[in-house]
Amino acid sequence: MSTTADYVIVGGGSAGCALAARLSEDPSVSVVLLEAGPSDVGDPAILQLADWMNLLDSGYDWDYPIEPQERGNSHMRHARAKVLGGCSSHNSCIAFWTPREDLDEWAASGLTGWSADDCWPLIRRLETNDGQWHGPAHHGHGRSGPVNLMQIPPHDPCGVSLLEACAAVGLPTVRFNEGVTVTEGAGFFQVNRFPDGTRASSSHSYLHPIMDSRPNLEIRTDCWASQVLFDGTLATGIEYQRGIGPGRETITATREVILSAGAIDTPKLLMLSGIGPASHLRDFGIDVRVDAPGVGANLDDHVEGLVMWDAARPMVTESTQWWEIGLFHRTEDGLDRPDLMMHYGSVPFDLNTVRHGYPTTDNGFCLTPNVTRGRSRGTVRLRTRDFRDRARVDPKYFTDPEGHDMRVMIEGVRLARRIAEQPALKEWVASELAPGPDAVTDDDLADYLMKTHNTVYHPACTARMGPDGDPDAVLDPQLRVRGVSNLRVADGSAMPFLPAVNPNITTMMIGEKCSDLLKEAHGGAGSYPR
Repeated sequence: MSTTADYVIVGGGSAGCALAARLSEDPSVSVVLLEAGPSDVGDPAILQLADWMNLLDSGYDWDYPIEPQERGNSHMRHARAKVLGGCSSHNSCIAFWTPREDLDEWAASGLTGWSADDCWPLIRRLETNDGQWHGPAHHGHGRSGPVNLMQIPPHDPCGVSLLEACAAVGLPTVRFNEGVTVTEGAGFFQVNRFPDGTRASSSHSYLHPIMDSRPNLEIRTDCWASQVLFDGTLATGIEYQRGIGPGRETITATREVILSAGAIDTPKLLMLSGIGPASHLRDFGIDVRVDAPGVGANLDDHVEGLVMWDAARPMVTESTQWWEIGLFHRTEDGLDRPDLMMHYGSVPFDLNTVRHGYPTTDNGFCLTPNVTRGRSRGTVRLRTRDFRDRARVDPKYFTDPEGHDMRVMIEGVRLARRIAEQPALKEWVASELAPGPDAVTDDDLADYLMKTHNTVYHPACTARMGPDGDPDAVLDPQLRVRGVSNLRVADGSAMPFLPAVNPNITTMMIGEKCSDLLKEAHGGAGSYPR
């Protein structure tokens, strides 16, 4: 077991695995990757994508409770993966290129190096994609990257009927990830999956092929970080607990420490290490190293509603991952990005409705409208100074002062109903189970949504990047933690705001981006092929 490495990465998730693989391509560089969960190697419970819903509330899930919500579902849980690969080992593998408009807005806010022209080559680099988009440079799909992206075939007859119904209400059938942002349309997703049905997670794609061939890369699973170690303001390593202990071990980083523990645990680890809102840290007797009010602030998420039907015909019994179609819509004229998305599920999804007495079924389907450009912002705060205690996660759903998020969600429910009324889909509908025919007015729908909403499990932005002069920016555009040295963050917490799509490929791209930034800062093997 090494006691030192050039780079120490905390968190073997979507970004951390990509970062570890890219850094270790240089044989002169040593990398240690710490992951609190177990390995996914040879574990069909993780690797078989079609079984992904079994992972919710399992031993592979941190299963974070949320704080009581003023206007939301206080029973909701935030699934966060406790396994190598992070949420890419735990999710449905819906794969989206980051919309150009989102990345260009990041760059326009002062985040130099984060435009689409800067970041799309990184997405191209990470993927092997069977899509139709061809072109030079960053215009066109990658064909030789580690992460396999495939188009879901149209094998679900209810899903095909759904697309016909969407077209009837003005949402034409489209292909995603073809170089343009879909603002009005519906189509079968691309997913990061291999042909044999295994998920193309960050761990499976980046690490499994190289685990036994790179002596300069050490992957330590079941190792839970307790704090970042410092010499003054210089980050020097990580203290962690192996398994259930006893005692703590340390690993020294001779170049840099990179936190890739996700939007809940990265700000928690920063706060435990003395970087965060000063008054909050003092409440727990933690010495303040950097008064950083943005740590744990700005929690952004995609809140999700539900419209569910009992099916009049037998639903499919096999699927790539059961959530194969997406719909996008703009609820206001002139938007350059969709503010409403829906996922179509070929299974019932009664996780949040049965407790309130809504009927359910064993043969049903649903549409789950979500707010892609939400304005509500929450927080992540410490519960105690013990690293083993869960953080306090308060998403503050539907609390934006203008009521934007609820307005978009209600329009989503009404749009889902209009789609179900079209002749192509109506023959699949036996009855609407939730919210049910009695929920008609905006107040009816708002009451239903506040009680029963879920999340698309996309918490982000809790240690966000920002330009110089932004007092709430935890990171600079090079992902460096402000106020200290040799410490960076590479995960979804670094985003300034969520993109208007499922963000997992964006998170992997952040890992790729961080590897380039470290290479530029410290030298190394030169530019990676693009």
